[in-house]
Amino acid sequence: MISLIHQNLQGKTVVVTGADGFIGSHLTQRLIAEGATVRALCVYNSNGSYGWLDDLSPAERDSVDLQLGDIRDAEFVSDLVAGSDVVLHLAALIAIPYSYQAPRSYVETNVIGTLNVLEAVRRHDVPRLVNTSTSEVYGTPKTVPITVDNELRGQSPYSATKIAADKLCEAWASSFQTPVVVLRPFNTYGPRQSARAVIPTVLQQMVAGAEAIHLGSLSPRRDFTFVTDTADGFVKAATADISLEGQVIQLGTGHDVSIGELVEMSRKVTGSTAKIITQEERVRPESSEVMHLLSDPSQALTEIGWAPQVSLEEGLKASAEWISKRGVDLSAAARYSR
Repeated sequence: MISLIHQNLQGKTVVVTGADGFIGSHLTQRLIAEGATVRALCVYNSNGSYGWLDDLSPAERDSVDLQLGDIRDAEFVSDLVAGSDVVLHLAALIAIPYSYQAPRSYVETNVIGTLNVLEAVRRHDVPRLVNTSTSEVYGTPKTVPITVDNELRGQSPYSATKIAADKLCEAWASSFQTPVVVLRPFNTYGPRQSARAVIPTVLQQMVAGAEAIHLGSLSPRRDFTFVTDTADGFVKAATADISLEGQVIQLGTGHDVSIGELVEMSRKVTGSTAKIITQEERVRPESSEVMHLLSDPSQALTEIGWAPQVSLEEGLKASAEWISKRGVDLSAAARYSR
């Protein structure tokens, strides 16, 4: 492991946008454990729900400044960021299928929202901003493993908005010396992930004893990272005591599996004998499909001292156990169509 100095977050004020989501909720809990003062932005809703942060223990809830708001509101974002030491920006619309139906909402949230955060950080002189990117910005790469020098290809409205957000960060670092680093996680999975994603879709049905599981193509290959490892990457990017301004750092394991191989590993951890039925129906247009994502993890190790700790089999087992404890509604287990 590369030896780097990381600052202590004890007593530091850390803003997390998108704290109510899958990765954001795990990151919030990690920051609480680190002793940070967390200001957690959750998307406003009429139910007053804080998303996955509703699952926090009473002690955890008491230690977090929970705020409902909208990343698209520049004045709100400015007030949210004021007086903070670190901003971790995760708020985004992420469902790729929905981005084909409502692309404007993705531009407003993912692009304008990121602009609002960048301007707030610049206005209030926040020492570090970590912006969340995605491996989807590469599209189907021409070469693997992927490095940050790979060409960016907007193969879906979602990925196009994330590319735009990344480029805003690049421009603000160059133009205004905004202290922003872009983290680019590969396929994160684990407890709390939406049932529309492939791993929870498969595991939910296997845990529930389904006799058949409908899937699309089994050939796409992905580099899966367990959510606690992704959260650790954010903490290390936030605390690395080196200049990271304008850099892009990707988080991936350096190991890929096909969806078919993933299904077989899921059988192993659940004991399922479910029949897999593939189908022709597609959520993505054929030219929009991303066939292969595989990270080169060496840069993250060198730059911020990060390396994944949880194997895919261990992560699948932990995810299946979480699903089993919460109970499964098969009708809510989204069918995964490639």
